[in-house]
Amino acid sequence: MATAFPAVGSEAPPFSAPDQHESVVTLDGQRGKWVVLYFYPRDNTPGCTKEACSFRDRNTEIAALGATIIGVSTDSTGSHAKFATKFDLPFSLLADTDHEIASAYGAWGLKKNYGREYEGITRSTVIIDPEGKVAKVWRSVKPASHGDQVLEWLKANTSN
Repeated sequence: MATAFPAVGSEAPPFSAPDQHESVVTLDGQRGKWVVLYFYPRDNTPGCTKEACSFRDRNTEIAALGATIIGVSTDSTGSHAKFATKFDLPFSLLADTDHEIASAYGAWGLKKNYGREYEGITRSTVIIDPEGKVAKVWRSVKPASHGDQVLEWLKANTSN
């Protein structure tokens, strides 16, 4: 069953999970920074690769605005490590293997593909402000251009 996305202005749900380097990443550890928390279905699939590379290609500009990018999927840390190495991804990819983070952020629910129904991660993004509040939610995104979309939003809404 799908959970609701957090409301803009609400406290962002806390999270803690290992990334591709086996380092535990927490929301508390991101205080004082803008966080681009993006949810994607699976490492090494065409859409997810396009989206990750879109963020990679905008990472320097996004970081210059005081923001950090964090990807989340249900893949293992090992899968994330291979994906990050293969595509030179400079940001954390969290292994949300029990889909707790995705559920807390409304990114887990029923999906349909070629007539088949199943539960999984819905491609979506939540931007969290430096105080830990939800600033923006994208419920569905176009993978190839989402990095540009996030960068433009951050340029318009951050004071850096």
